[in-house]
Amino acid sequence: MMHKFLEKIKSFEQKPYVIKNFISLDEVKLFRKLYNELPVEINNRRQKIIKKKWSVDFNVNLQKIYLDKLRLNLDNFKMDNPKTKDGKDSLGLFQESFMPVSLHVDSGFDFSKVIFKQTLLPLSDMGETVIFKNRFYGCATTFSISPEELKAKGYNKRSSEHIDLYGGKSFDENTHKNYLNHEDINNLKGLEVDLIYKWKLGDLLIFDRTSLHCASSNLMNKKLGLTSLTIKL
Repeated sequence: MMHKFLEKIKSFEQKPYVIKNFISLDEVKLFRKLYNELPVEINNRRQKIIKKKWSVDFNVNLQKIYLDKLRLNLDNFKMDNPKTKDGKDSLGLFQESFMPVSLHVDSGFDFSKVIFKQTLLPLSDMGETVIFKNRFYGCATTFSISPEELKAKGYNKRSSEHIDLYGGKSFDENTHKNYLNHEDINNLKGLEVDLIYKWKLGDLLIFDRTSLHCASSNLMNKKLGLTSLTIKL
């Protein structure tokens, strides 16, 4: 099944890009403080990741700063983040990762929405995100050829269908060695890198929700970032 307004979604697609100095270093500290104050939503020990949703109940002043800055860079959007455990709207998901996040797409599950942009706000000065040129128009999915991963439970659907979608060309060995050695290279067949974004405090990465992406394998200890999902109004 694919999104109802597929052609409209495609009309808003573009290459990933970075907004330099989106927030100040003082504001970075405010976001880190907020993260420490939020309750844990998910502590996934298998994937070694802690997730906290930014409930609308927390830090209204910082919400205004964040949304005002987003509106300067994105036109006519609305937040589309999963609700918190207690059913509250959220402005995004903080993720503290202790191992690289695997190949996936954050396209949601409501096929009546015009999914739009996804943003990443680095809150640690070390990290890399790999965005691929390849796109997916089904639901939010983690892509794997590992039988263990395909049986795992989580928010995303698990699937290996990407292997048949993008031509099956062997993935570049040097890119795999330098950035993606946490992934089975055969899981990357047919994929082509669009951008390897090296995290920098104060920046904001913006890319389409239809873009396949994952973390790079270059993670020394841990990293912290805030991701927000949007739809087009």
